[in-house]
Amino acid sequence: MKYKILCSDLDGTLLSSKSDVSKFAIEQISKIKNHTRIILVSARMPSGMRYIQESIGISNQPIICYNGALVLSGQQELTSVVIPVNLLKEIYSLCTNLEVDLGLYYANEWYVPLTSIRVEKEIKYTKSTPTFQSTLITLSNWEQRKIGAHKIMLMCTKESADTLMPLLKEKFINQLNLYRSNDTLIEIAPKSVSKLSAIKLLMNSNDSLEDIIAFGDNYNDVEMLENVGCGVAVANAREEVKAISNHVTLKNTEDGVAHFIKEHLVI
Repeated sequence: MKYKILCSDLDGTLLSSKSDVSKFAIEQISKIKNHTRIILVSARMPSGMRYIQESIGISNQPIICYNGALVLSGQQELTSVVIPVNLLKEIYSLCTNLEVDLGLYYANEWYVPLTSIRVEKEIKYTKSTPTFQSTLITLSNWEQRKIGAHKIMLMCTKESADTLMPLLKEKFINQLNLYRSNDTLIEIAPKSVSKLSAIKLLMNSNDSLEDIIAFGDNYNDVEMLENVGCGVAVANAREEVKAISNHVTLKNTEDGVAHFIKEHLVI
């Protein structure tokens, strides 16, 4: 079937390495991009997505950043939903006596209190650079600027994440999306947005969800994969993600998205 829109997650899905799209994937996307809109959908900040857009040759398309909290078309902001500073302060308070550092993201700004192995990996893989300053200074500055966070990344130990996650759920389950991406990372986003809500925002009046094919690997991709016309999980996806998908392709490290495009979408 010919799809009008192809949406793909990046890390663990379209990216065959930690930071780049393979030559094979670029070749396959180039064969369909003139008749299929290619939209990148990620938890990343804009700067961590722009270079990928450019390498694929789809800079004319919008990007969905921060799992849908920020949607950009070029420099134009199509939607922006943030976590307000009063909630950020409450989250910071819960973290105070635990071994946790807060990564705070707004638009193309990224703030961390200090460097770490996790931060250095993020710098390397997303080709983005943070501002190093105390979380309290960041929150004070944001309060003055009347802005909030598009995303929070809580960088924990396994033990502190085990302690913190139930506390966060108890206090914020109705206000925030809480997502434990691995044993030591907790990502937090506004409750009202998702990858699917952002995709709906970008649909034309004559588009339907049936016209969309999407690729993903993790829990934050489930709603998107379940609701589009064709949801495809990579083989390295979580079992729950594979279970709700229409198809399972090869692993991201084996260019699963590109192989699926070649076999099913190239005319």
